[in-house]
Amino acid sequence: MGARPGEEDVLRDRLVDAGLGGLVLAAVVVAVAVNVGDSAPAHPAAYALGPVLGALMLVRRRWPVAVLLASAAALLVYYTLPFPPVGLAVPVAAALYTAAEQGRTRWAVATAVGLLAISTVVRAMEGDDLGYLFGFAFTTDAALMTSVIAVGDGVRSRRRQAEAAAREREREAAARAERERLRIARDLHDLLAHTVTVISLHADVAREAMDDDPATARESLAAVRSACGDVVRELRATLRALRSTDDSSPLPGLSRLDALTAGLDVDLHTTGTPVPLPAVADHTAYRVLQEALSNVRKHAGTTRVDITVDYRPDALRLHIRDHGRGAAGGGAGWGIIGMRERLALLGGTLRIDAPAGGGFAVSAEIPLEGG
Repeated sequence: MGARPGEEDVLRDRLVDAGLGGLVLAAVVVAVAVNVGDSAPAHPAAYALGPVLGALMLVRRRWPVAVLLASAAALLVYYTLPFPPVGLAVPVAAALYTAAEQGRTRWAVATAVGLLAISTVVRAMEGDDLGYLFGFAFTTDAALMTSVIAVGDGVRSRRRQAEAAAREREREAAARAERERLRIARDLHDLLAHTVTVISLHADVAREAMDDDPATARESLAAVRSACGDVVRELRATLRALRSTDDSSPLPGLSRLDALTAGLDVDLHTTGTPVPLPAVADHTAYRVLQEALSNVRKHAGTTRVDITVDYRPDALRLHIRDHGRGAAGGGAGWGIIGMRERLALLGGTLRIDAPAGGGFAVSAEIPLEGG
C-alpha cells in the first residue's frame, strides 16, 4: 500500500532534514580533519561537534529558534576548547536558514550579529591581524550569514504568496460555481412557475367543462399531462438547484443561435433528429455556445467557425471549432471553467482540443434524461 498524501509530505520533509543534517555533519567533520594551521591530528572529541549540529537538523522545523540557539551555543563552546577552527558561518548556516524560513528572521539576524561580534572581539584580543580579520574573515562570514538568511526569508515569502494565491483561486472558483448554481436554480424556478401556472389554468378549464364540453375538458387534461411531463424532465435534468433570489430572466436556447453567431462566418451542421429539449438542457447548450463563440471573437483572430449540433436519444452533443490561432489564443480561463461547472451540474462533460489542422475546438455533451 502506498503512503497517503499527508504521509508523503511528512516523509519528504524528514528526508530533507536528514539530508541537511548529513551535509552539516560532513562540513564540520571535513573542517576538523583538515585542521588548518596545525599539522597535529585533531583531538577525537573535536569531531563531536558534527553529529551534534547534524542531529539538531532533525528537529529544526518544530523548534527553529531552539535549534538556532543550540547550534550557536555548541559552536561557542567548541571554540573555548583547544580544537581546530571550523569557521563561523558554515556550521550554523543551516540553522540560520531554517529560522528565517520558518518566520523567525529577527532571531536569525540577532544570532548572526551576536556570533560575528563575539568572534571578532575575541580574535582581535588574541592578536589576530586586523587587516585579515576585517578585510576577509569578518566580511566572508557576514556575507554567508546574510545570504542564507535572505534565502530563507525569500523562500518563506514565496511560499506565503503561493498559499495566498491558492486560497484566492479556491475562493474565486467556489464563488463562480455558486453563481452558476444560482443561475441554473433561477432558470429552473422561472420554468417551474410558468409550468405550474399552465397546469392550474388547464385544470380549472377541465373542471368547468367536464359536464358541458367533454372534448374541451379532455384537451385541457392532455395539456396538463404534457406540462407534468415537462416538469419531470426538468427535475431529472437538474442535479441540484437551490433558489435564493426572486430575480427573473428569460431562458434563451438553441432557437436563438442566430443572435449568437452574428458577425461570424458560421458553417452549421445538424445531425440526428431535432427534438424539443428540456429547458435546462436547451439553456445550457445556449450558454456553452455563447462562451465558445465569445472566445472565438476574443482570442481566435478569425471569424470562420464550424458548429455541429448532434441530437442523440440520450444526449445533445455540441462541437465548436474555429480556424484561428489555436490553443495559444484560446486559453483556459474562467469562461471554460464556468462551462465545465455548468455541464457538470447536469451530468455532462466538456472537452477542449487543439486539432492538428489548427484552430481551437470545444466539445460538450449534455444528457437528456427523460427526453
